[in-house]
Parts: sequence; C-alpha cells; structure tokens
Amino acid sequence: MGHLDGKKLLITGVLTDRSIAFAVARRAQEEGAEIVLTGFGRGMRLTQRMAARLPSEPEVLEMDVTDEEQIAAVVADLESRWGVVDGILHAIAFVPADALGGRFLEAPAASAIAAFEISAFSLKSLGAAFAPLLEKSESGSLVGLDFDASKAWPIYDWAGVSKAALESVNRYLAQYLGPRGIRSNLVAAGPLRTMAAGAIEGFDRLASAWEQGAPLAWALDDPDPVADACLFLLSPWARAITGEILHVDGGFHALGVHVGPDSPSA
Repeated sequence: MGHLDGKKLLITGVLTDRSIAFAVARRAQEEGAEIVLTGFGRGMRLTQRMAARLPSEPEVLEMDVTDEEQIAAVVADLESRWGVVDGILHAIAFVPADALGGRFLEAPAASAIAAFEISAFSLKSLGAAFAPLLEKSESGSLVGLDFDASKAWPIYDWAGVSKAALESVNRYLAQYLGPRGIRSNLVAAGPLRTMAAGAIEGFDRLASAWEQGAPLAWALDDPDPVADACLFLLSPWARAITGEILHVDGGFHALGVHVGPDSPSA
C-alpha cells in the first residue's frame, strides 16, 4: 500500500528522465497515485516519450502556462476525468539566455519579464485555475520547484530574481488558498544535472560548490531525494504545512561558510 494510493496528481515539466519532474512522476506511481502529465509546443513529443518510460504510461495533455485557454481546457478535462485534483507539481521555469551567465547588468527588461511570467507568475496561474478542483480534495496541494533565492548566486542572475518572485508568490498563494483547504509549498533543490541546468552557462561553478561544501553528500545525478520531498508535500502527511520552502540540498543552505570536506571536525 503506497502513501499516495488513489491520489490524482497533475505533473508538469517532464522533458527528460533525469529531471526532478520525471522522478516525481515515477515515484508517485510507485506510491499508488494516478497521474497526468502536461507538455506543450516542441517539448510535447519529449514529454510523450518520457511518459512511455514510466511504470504505467500516463496521458499527456497540452498546456502552455502562459495560455489561459489551454489551462482552462486542462481544468475541464480533469474535472470530467477525475472530478478532483489532489496535487499539482509546478516544474516550470524559463529564462532567456541573455539574462543568465553573468549578463545581469545587460539583460533587457523583456527578458526579465518573460522569466517572471513563466517561472513565477505561472504558479499563481495554476493555483487560481485549479483551485475549484483542488479544494474538493481532502488535502489539495501545490508544490513548486525552487532554487534558494535568499542569496545571489554566480551566473544565476535573473533566474535568481524569478525564484525570489516564485517564493513570494508561494506565500501569497498560501494566504489566499489556505481558507479553501489548499496548500502551497516549494522544494528548494540543490543543483542537479538536468536539461534546465544544461542551459545555464557556467552551471559547473554552482555544482562544484555543492560537491565541496554540502555537509551531506550531494549527488548531482540523483533527483530522487528531491522527488521524495515533493511527494511528502503532495501527501496528506503534510496536511498542516503551507507557505513553506523545504530545502533539499544536502544542508548547503544552512552554512555561512563552506570550507569543504577536509575541514576538522569537532
């Protein structure tokens, strides 16, 4: 018997089998959940290909989070299919290349705005649109993927600003959706070798910092610890948690100075 037996989950952002979203989809099925994936545009074929690699191939619905009509169509589909949605994984982010990689000062406003709309505002879009289905659940839950936005990181630039916005959106969703019994939380993951990471020029600078400075061993190629934290927040076990940012990063965020694995122990 799984911890998510009978739960109905919508999972966005599955593009490769190395992604956190794919790991969440696989682990959710292993824990007894019924899932539907979303994709759009040129990535739709990739999502469909990844769906076939899951333990049980789920349906893939088209949903561009900047298109209100497509979001409404998925809401209508799931209302007729399930009548309820127990949880949604928001694994959506995009930042134009000219707003990353040390180009913070040169980035145009249009790129920063695009990053905000897709990476942060879209969490609100999903929360608002799916609220009527989420509130029918005993413990409706939104979970978004985050990267610690309390600090400035090398090369992360306007992606970092977008994550700061995402963290604020999460708190406001907790405020406005909580009275309807809907929770909203984020999982702030350490760096992983995903497709999104591959698009960030200089990603290895961040990755090496975690490898050397996280107090717990941090595996750049293992999204399962992050996925399991997402499953916890999607489950009734987290029924009194909202507005939270759960760090799954080997403890890196907790340290003020990262001195590496060879430092003397007490």
